[in-house]
Amino acid sequence: MIIDTHCHFDMMSQPEAYIRQKELAGDIVIGMTNLPSHFEMGFPYVKEFRHIRLALGLHPLLATESKKEMPLFKRLVNQTSYIGEIGLDFSKEGITTKDEQVAVLRELLSTISGKIKIVSVHSRKAEREMVDLLREYEIENVIFHWYSGPIDLITPILDMGFYFSVNEAMCISKNGKAIIERIPRDRILTETDAPYNERTDIQNVLHYLKMENTEVQLNFMRLLKRIKA
Repeated sequence: MIIDTHCHFDMMSQPEAYIRQKELAGDIVIGMTNLPSHFEMGFPYVKEFRHIRLALGLHPLLATESKKEMPLFKRLVNQTSYIGEIGLDFSKEGITTKDEQVAVLRELLSTISGKIKIVSVHSRKAEREMVDLLREYEIENVIFHWYSGPIDLITPILDMGFYFSVNEAMCISKNGKAIIERIPRDRILTETDAPYNERTDIQNVLHYLKMENTEVQLNFMRLLKRIKA
């Protein structure tokens, strides 16, 4: 059983074929969405699967257009235990919408605060701001997806009880390797970020980590127990 905690199968050319194949293999796949309207379209197809889940998301790089979908996010939030992809992106690609992103994220976090969810966050070039907002809104059960931020922030993130999802691209970059070294084995989850990431072989990730599938499964099940207690 492979665990993919961050995947965008709704953006693939043949999403239904992909998730049927994963379901048949017994793999657990958490599909992210970039907008609430994408979740609304995909949820009826996914809800019948045993191992496949769809997360309700609102991507930071879509902050400008996403504001009008906030009422839809609030209406759909109780349909799933998974939230993602949400967060902040202050890279060159997103810095011009920084203020709008923060405003949107505050409203999202306010909406899910106190609700029992698993939350996958995007934090590129905005890691400290992301941590501060998660702490302010007392958000729990967070997975930092494809973390690429400061090494010194890893310990505070761990102290908050959060996890990190690791993909194949991280295992071949200097920065990714340095980050992975600092993450305890019991806080590691695996992801592909397909189709946005070209390197999506989770077996290669496990080989690099010197971990077995069963270890990642155990980590995920511990996190899952938090929302099922």
